[in-house]
Amino acid sequence: MAANRTVAERLGRVLERVTSQSSRMPTTPEYGSWILGRVSESQRRRRIRIQIILTAFVVIANLIGIGVATLVVTVAFPTPSVFDRDVAWITFIAVPVFVVLALVVGVFWATRRVIFNVRWSIEERTPTLEDQHNTFLAPWRLTRVLLALWGTGTIVLTTLYGLHDTDFIPKWLLGISFPGIVVSASCYLFTEFALRPVAAQALEAGKPPHRFAEGLMGRTMLVWALGSGVPVLGIFLAAALTLLLQNLTPTEFTVAVMILALFALVFGAILMWILSWLTVTPVRVVRAALNRVEQGDLDTNLVVFDGTELGQLQRGFNSMVEGLKERERVRDLFGRHVGREVAAAAERDRPKLGGEERHVAVIFVDIIGSTQLVTSRRATEVVELLNRFFAVIVEEVDRHHGFVNKFEGDAALAVFGAPNHLDNPEAEALAAGRAIAQRIRDEVPECEAGIGVASGEAVAGNVGAKERFEYTVIGEPVNEAARLCELAKESDGRLLASSDTVARATDGERRFWSLGDTVTLRGHDEPTRLAAPV
Repeated sequence: MAANRTVAERLGRVLERVTSQSSRMPTTPEYGSWILGRVSESQRRRRIRIQIILTAFVVIANLIGIGVATLVVTVAFPTPSVFDRDVAWITFIAVPVFVVLALVVGVFWATRRVIFNVRWSIEERTPTLEDQHNTFLAPWRLTRVLLALWGTGTIVLTTLYGLHDTDFIPKWLLGISFPGIVVSASCYLFTEFALRPVAAQALEAGKPPHRFAEGLMGRTMLVWALGSGVPVLGIFLAAALTLLLQNLTPTEFTVAVMILALFALVFGAILMWILSWLTVTPVRVVRAALNRVEQGDLDTNLVVFDGTELGQLQRGFNSMVEGLKERERVRDLFGRHVGREVAAAAERDRPKLGGEERHVAVIFVDIIGSTQLVTSRRATEVVELLNRFFAVIVEEVDRHHGFVNKFEGDAALAVFGAPNHLDNPEAEALAAGRAIAQRIRDEVPECEAGIGVASGEAVAGNVGAKERFEYTVIGEPVNEAARLCELAKESDGRLLASSDTVARATDGERRFWSLGDTVTLRGHDEPTRLAAPV
């Protein structure tokens, strides 16, 4: 029987998984990180969150850059010394003042420009193409501010020290410019991360514009340039300057190379981690969502927060889920109209006109006194009553692996053994008939009904035309069940079956039935012995 499980059972398991498995699945943050909050967060809280993240990133990155620059000009290249008495005022007054001013102005100016570019989101406006353009260019605009400040510091401090001694020039050019480039561009990646919630809204306006370090390729090349290219170039220039100026001892040169190499190693590892994290996070989000869909949760919807090819992957996932939901909706609607078993057979095998002989069991149910029922009640009451009546039939027929072939006014025809094969359709039909009769008495006493059960060989298949056909069962069992239903309306239990049907049932089902009179059914030549529930 395992191979013959019905579509209704499979749909039931899917619904169970939707309500239980999906609730047990760990929820993935919408933007790939709990730091960024959730989609339901208010715009005011989101603005504060973005402001804090950006400020923290920019301040920390620049402090690290300042520390690296200090190591380069003091330890890596100790001569000429920045602690000489003649340049002490520059080292202890001019440099700290410029660093503090640049840090304060830079943080305020850079982050303010970013917030201004995403003001449409804070004001909860629908993004235009210009708003989208500003949003995705915001990281580059912040980076340009930081590059300008580091560039200004390089020029000002190199000039101040160079006016005193020209040997300071290569030392300060190398010591400030290279950390400044790495720090500024690192903030580009950090800003892209911080603006994910706003980018997710901006992507609703369409494809993102061309920008600096576009796509995964551009992002990867940027990290290579910052993590490997710039530091290696710094080591090369340090060696070239040492060879040209001859101002470092072998020990000092070794220390300088070690510091620059350590800088390349640490920053390269950090940047590669950031790149890997930015790349893997959207993939992990999609993977988690795929797991939920696999468990039957078709309400899964991803927030598209990445402007690269990974964002296209997220968008494609949402389109796929929408297609699956539409397919399931059509399948469910189709199954409700033609029966889930017929729908499953149509999905499994391409439906075509024609039929085949099948051994089936049939139940025919018809309400007693339907005319009086309709005339004595309002139309809405009649419909509500019929729905309760037919609900009992559908539930019991499904439970016993049959399918309701059709509703005809106040009557219903159910078939067991087609289109899905059953080892003993008679046993299933007889058990369903007993359950239906009992439930109608208990749950819908207003609707007395006759129930007839018969079995035998019938033709089952698609009948109609190519443009419009339906699955049905035609043959002696159908006619016999209808005639038994007529007799059942006059019997005490309202349920009759043919003795042949009971004889073909299993031992477990036969014990619930007793044989009765022999009658000749209307339209039949041969007599039929009746059977009724014990």
